[in-house]
Amino acid sequence: MSRQAVSQANAGAELPERTRRVLAALTHEYVDHGSPVSSRWLAAHGGFGLSSATVRHILANLEEAGYISQPHTSAGRIPTDLGYRCYVDLLLEHHRAARSTSAVEARLRQAGSVNGVLSNVSHELSRVSHHLGFALAPTNEVAGFEHIEFVPLDGTRILVLVTAHGQQVCHKVIDIGERVRRSELEQGANYLNQEFIGMTLGEVRASVIERLRQEQVLYDELLSRSLRLVSSTLEDMVPHESVFVDGATFLFDEVSDDDGPVPLATMRALLAMMQEKHRLVRLLSEYLGADGLTVVIGTEHSAVDLRPFSLILSTYFDGQQTGTVGVIGPRRMRYSRAIAAVDDVSHAVSRVLVNHAPPPSDDARRTQHGAV
Repeated sequence: MSRQAVSQANAGAELPERTRRVLAALTHEYVDHGSPVSSRWLAAHGGFGLSSATVRHILANLEEAGYISQPHTSAGRIPTDLGYRCYVDLLLEHHRAARSTSAVEARLRQAGSVNGVLSNVSHELSRVSHHLGFALAPTNEVAGFEHIEFVPLDGTRILVLVTAHGQQVCHKVIDIGERVRRSELEQGANYLNQEFIGMTLGEVRASVIERLRQEQVLYDELLSRSLRLVSSTLEDMVPHESVFVDGATFLFDEVSDDDGPVPLATMRALLAMMQEKHRLVRLLSEYLGADGLTVVIGTEHSAVDLRPFSLILSTYFDGQQTGTVGVIGPRRMRYSRAIAAVDDVSHAVSRVLVNHAPPPSDDARRTQHGAV
């Protein structure tokens, strides 16, 4: 199994073993109880055989190096994101392979469809980890848009070709009920290619839907027709139900740090993303190409909206494509439990879906190989 951190990997590799053990004990205690940890407590309960003075010296070095901080002058210490990273790296070094997941598989198999399985996955992850659980179906939603072309066929039929990054091609023949000149189709395609450059397919679809709602589009026949053509084609290329989320209430129950609660505006932004799921997919998109288990902590996120949170995700295989499952929670999360939950569930959903995966159709094979 591949394991990676998006940044600051092996953050504590340069630390002496004794120092890493003290940092791990401090982080574990803070995660469990949420209060700053004192040198006196570590000396008495850490099992190091060290005096309080020695522990204080180690903590001073860790604070100077940015692994811990002291929220108040008279308080103990808490881990920074760099300290959490060192702690998580230690957990991953000793993480065992996924355990027997027969009970999880049995619960997932109760669903009668792939969407039902993935909905159960998000619930299972939320239930076990006590964080927000999510599952992303295999989809082209995060593929980069490259090109669209409208080709007139016989009569009133139009061939729509959408090309995404990696030469993925989707095509659809649409009867629009009227004859249209090739020059008009080319003009419409050229306009959309300029408008959508740099977007993912999911963002293109969201933009098309929004533009079709705008009143001025109703009076621009060329633009309206072009948008309807691409919208109909993306319906097949990017499924509506591709993201399943469960457990939003856990964010309000658990997200708080000693340096203050997560601002209400941030919580509202994340909840809005859960409603407008293409936004959540966009934030997660930079991690979706990774194979295996990925852990991203706080400020390691490039997306500002995710920096108050930690993210654990892993890939699964449905017999044809890979999808993603994971959890989002506070930086002060029980990483060991969450990592085990994500790893176990990703293996379980792979087994469930592979056993029920139909053979790919000829059209699917052609699309995967970029043929039209």
